[in-house]
Amino acid sequence: MKYKNLLAGMVIATTLTGCTTVADLMGADSATLNLSAAQSYNQMLTEAKQKQILDTTSATYKKVNRVFLKMKPYADQLNQTGQKFDWQVAVIKSNEINAYVAPGGKVVFYTGIVDTLKLTDDEVAAIMGHEMVHALEEHSKNKVGAQALTDLAVSIGSKYVGQSAGGYGGLLLDMGAQFGVGLPFSRNLESRADKGGLMLMARAGYNPNAAITLWQKMNAQDSRGNSVLNKFTSTHPTNDDRIAALQQLMPEAMTVYKTKK
Repeated sequence: MKYKNLLAGMVIATTLTGCTTVADLMGADSATLNLSAAQSYNQMLTEAKQKQILDTTSATYKKVNRVFLKMKPYADQLNQTGQKFDWQVAVIKSNEINAYVAPGGKVVFYTGIVDTLKLTDDEVAAIMGHEMVHALEEHSKNKVGAQALTDLAVSIGSKYVGQSAGGYGGLLLDMGAQFGVGLPFSRNLESRADKGGLMLMARAGYNPNAAITLWQKMNAQDSRGNSVLNKFTSTHPTNDDRIAALQQLMPEAMTVYKTKK
C-alpha cells in the first residue's frame, strides 16, 4: 500500500544524516538549541533553589560532581558539533530514578538514581557517559529532524489513505509513524549513547564493567524493563538488551580502559 511504502521510506530517511539537516532548516541549529537549553536549564536551577531541592552539599552531589569533572575534559575532546559546550551538572533532590541531558551539555541527576541503586563512582560514570554522548551527538537535534520528517510523511500519507481501512486509515498511519519510525529511531539513539558512553567512561579511567552492573541493578529495581510490550512500545531498549549489547562491546572498552591505568 502507498502509505506503507511512504513509511518505509521514512525509516530509511531517519537513519541517515538528513534528520540533522532538516532540523537546521527548521531553525533548530546547534547554536539555537544550545542557547534555548541553557535558558531552560537556568530557569530550572532557579526554581529548584526556590523549592530547596537543588543539592550542592551532600555526599551524593559530591560523587556526581567528582565524576562529572573527571569526565568533562574527555567529553570536550569528542566534541565535533562546531559549538563549544558550557558543561554543567545539577543534582536534584528527588526519589525519581532518572538522569538526563539538555543540548549544549547541561546534565541533570536525581539523587534517587544514585541513592536507591547505591551507585559506585564507576556506575555513575556509566550514566554520565551515556548522557554526555547524547549531547555530543546532538540527539535532541536529530529527534527534531526525525519528528519533522515523520510529520511530513503523515501529512502526505493521509492524502493517500483518506478514510480507507474501514475509516481507520489515518489512525493506522499515525501508529505506523510512531511504532515504525519514532520509537525505533529513539531506541537507536539510546543504543548509540550506551556504546559511546561506555567508551567515554573507559577513556576517563572508569571500569566499563560498571555499565553492566548498573543495568543489573536497574533490572532488580524494575522488572518491567524486559517485558515484551515494553520492548515494542518503549523509547529505550530493554535492560537485558542493553546488557547483552554492552557485553559484546566490553573487550573493546576494556582495551581502552587498560591503556588509562
